[in-house]
Amino acid sequence: MLTGLNHLTLAVVNLSRSIEFYLALPGFRLAARWDTGAYLSLGDLWLCLSLDENRVTQKQPDYTHCAFSVGQANFEEVTAYLRLRNVIEWKSNSSEGHSFYFLDPDGHRLEVHVGSLASRLEQCRREPYAGMEFFD
Repeated sequence: MLTGLNHLTLAVVNLSRSIEFYLALPGFRLAARWDTGAYLSLGDLWLCLSLDENRVTQKQPDYTHCAFSVGQANFEEVTAYLRLRNVIEWKSNSSEGHSFYFLDPDGHRLEVHVGSLASRLEQCRREPYAGMEFFD
């Protein structure tokens, strides 16, 4: 039986730049570093940065992304901080909860989001997506 997400590995072209980027995000901690990678943590999240000079950094047309939780009280502070770091915004929020969508230095699509699966489902029960079914 699966019990959760174990870790997230992101391919990066410049390890030092990526470590610096993630350590500048509030809450990330560096656990280990070696010639071709690094382990960071954010709460229970284990993030692995893996040096891969073949990483394609072109903008991808799909919606695949990683979202980090942020409390409502800290949302404006965190997004202001990201904007000061001149991150590239890749999407505007149109769903429940406050979200800020941005790219890391290697073009990985990231989000900071206020809310949870429970709050999203609550909103969807009021305004379901086309063809939406609920199973709980």
